[in-house]
Amino acid sequence: IGGAPGGTGSSGSSGGSSVLPRIEIDPQPETIPIPVPGGEAPLPQPAPEPVAPPVEPEPAVPRLDAPGVGEVSLVSQLTGPGSENRTDARWQVNGTDLGIMWESRPGEVSVAFGDTFGRDWEPPGAVGGDWRSNVLAFSSDTDLSDGMTIDSMVQDSACHAAEILDSRHVRNFETTVIPTSGFAIGDRQYLSYMSVRRWSTIPGMWYTNLGGIAWSDDHGQTWTKDQHARWDNLFGVGRFQVATMVPQGDHVYMFGTPNGRIGTVGLARVPTADLLNPTAYQYWVAGDWVPAAEHVATPLFAGAASELSVRFDDEHDRWQMSYLDPVAGSIVLRQATAPQGQWSDPAVLVRTSDYPKAYGGFIHPWSSGDDLYFTMSEWDSYNVYLMRAHVTG
Repeated sequence: IGGAPGGTGSSGSSGGSSVLPRIEIDPQPETIPIPVPGGEAPLPQPAPEPVAPPVEPEPAVPRLDAPGVGEVSLVSQLTGPGSENRTDARWQVNGTDLGIMWESRPGEVSVAFGDTFGRDWEPPGAVGGDWRSNVLAFSSDTDLSDGMTIDSMVQDSACHAAEILDSRHVRNFETTVIPTSGFAIGDRQYLSYMSVRRWSTIPGMWYTNLGGIAWSDDHGQTWTKDQHARWDNLFGVGRFQVATMVPQGDHVYMFGTPNGRIGTVGLARVPTADLLNPTAYQYWVAGDWVPAAEHVATPLFAGAASELSVRFDDEHDRWQMSYLDPVAGSIVLRQATAPQGQWSDPAVLVRTSDYPKAYGGFIHPWSSGDDLYFTMSEWDSYNVYLMRAHVTG
């Protein structure tokens, strides 16, 4: 609806000109999904016993200065045609994004990618055939200065990367299922993921059904979505739809944002033994860990953030968080002495004015010294790149 010069007419008793509104209709049809069989339903999983964790205060910790970011450089292209790994020829991964990394066992890093397309993919963007919502790779490369070698991928046939978390691929029902973080506890691998109902016509927005946790006991070859460790997006206000989970000490910490790219960051924690029991989670609310408080979790800092990557840096005894700031148009880095903060001011790693349509920013767990390695995705080329930043402070 927009104002436009219109005719003249009377206005009240004085008479005069008025502006008539011009109404434009831009129909954008939305499909209504017809339920179709999705294969045999999984067997019901036993529900965990409900628990009632207490409210626990947490003392304040000193705030760190913003990290000092020096030179940032592109190391290599990791995926797609012409990449160092030739994922197109080896696993029919021609276009993909994200590149979420965690140490899956000593000497190995797992790398989870998002929506992936095969041989008939053509840029720009995430379109094409042979669509898999997610794929998983492994790397044992310890020298990242010249790139990151991918050793293998989970496959469903020869030279074809498998979709590891099943997705219905039905728009307005479940368009896709995308990993949001990964971690290992003992021999079990975990993925947090989001079930995307549909993409929005507004850039940078999407709508989810839920955020959940999946696990694998065969080193990532097959995965089970837990039927109880999930956060439904009831009325579209779920605070932990895009979650990043980090085990540290006796707890696993869950950093989360709502669906889309315009939400703030909330925090929860759960004892490691109760990871798959959603009633055991405590949420960070104004200085306390509070049970059953998902929707009132206190933002860790002001401003929107998306595609979080968080790690505890043992070498420097600090937490690091990178994410896309959609307002500033930058991938930024913050640090803190505790997961609840206070978090430092952000330091810019990458500006989208220098790398147009860049997003992501997932930290490599083997970053050390002053070298911070991270993956970055670019929309038009729709592939993943390894970046290196010199970080001090």
